[in-house]
Amino acid sequence: MNAKASNVIAAPHGMEAQQAELADRIARNIPAGGLHESSVPGLSLIRASAPSQPLPTVYHPSLCVVVQGSKRALLGDEVFHYDALNYLVVSMSLPITGQILEATPQSPYLCLRIDVDAALVNEMLQQVPAGRASRHGGRAVFVGRTSPTLLDAVLRLVRLLDTPDEAPVLAPLAMREIHYRVLTGELGERLRELCDIEGPSQRVARAIDLIKQRYHEPLRIEQLAAAAHMSASSLHERFKAATAMTPLQYQKQLRLQEARRLMLVDGIEAAAASHRVGYESPSQFSREYRRLFGAPPRREVMAMRGPSA
Repeated sequence: MNAKASNVIAAPHGMEAQQAELADRIARNIPAGGLHESSVPGLSLIRASAPSQPLPTVYHPSLCVVVQGSKRALLGDEVFHYDALNYLVVSMSLPITGQILEATPQSPYLCLRIDVDAALVNEMLQQVPAGRASRHGGRAVFVGRTSPTLLDAVLRLVRLLDTPDEAPVLAPLAMREIHYRVLTGELGERLRELCDIEGPSQRVARAIDLIKQRYHEPLRIEQLAAAAHMSASSLHERFKAATAMTPLQYQKQLRLQEARRLMLVDGIEAAAASHRVGYESPSQFSREYRRLFGAPPRREVMAMRGPSA
């Protein structure tokens, strides 16, 4: 599956005005690059002034709406492109490699990220009739076409950044409508399947939660299966369908991501970081780190701590 979005189709005229206003409001609220949590709970804003190198990181359940520029997300051998015409939804915590493709100082990459509220989606499932069954497999990430109604709800949410007194009352209403627009959109059945509390996707999510809690411990598939209330073989199949990796590969990526954070943020040496996340062999840690991030731990840490960090 390649969820590549076309860059040729133009947005409808009304959407162009909405995108222009969104770009202006986001740029005013975050003049510096990076990811910034906003004053509205569940809403973060992202800005970048240049294309980026592929960067492995952990995406948490969220809706990402690009306002300007474009980006791609890589999960296994699948590529998901999203831009001002398309949004990305991630319904489980997933190790994904992200890369900003289009961004300049004059026209920076601007994006907003909204936390997916699975409880809210499940509440709506009682009110929104089910559509046709999804034909997109069990992946916990998908790209959908941004509609004018979805963009309108997103714009009303972002406007609340300039009226903080109104945000506590109106932001939950806008968040509810955004979830509704995605749930009733062209790929709404994907979100329905992934957030159904009794469905297999949420059982996989429970196994993921256990891995996140105990990523530094030896992994036992039987323990994960018990947490998910599934057989070991069924969990393995469903887990790989949702995440494009096995539970062991997932755990390995979480370990390497956390070790990277410990070195870059907390200043811990590579050997100590590898031990803390569960590696017994520093050489194995170095090999797997280089395979994921493209450079040995020491070299990458030195580069990231340089003048441009």
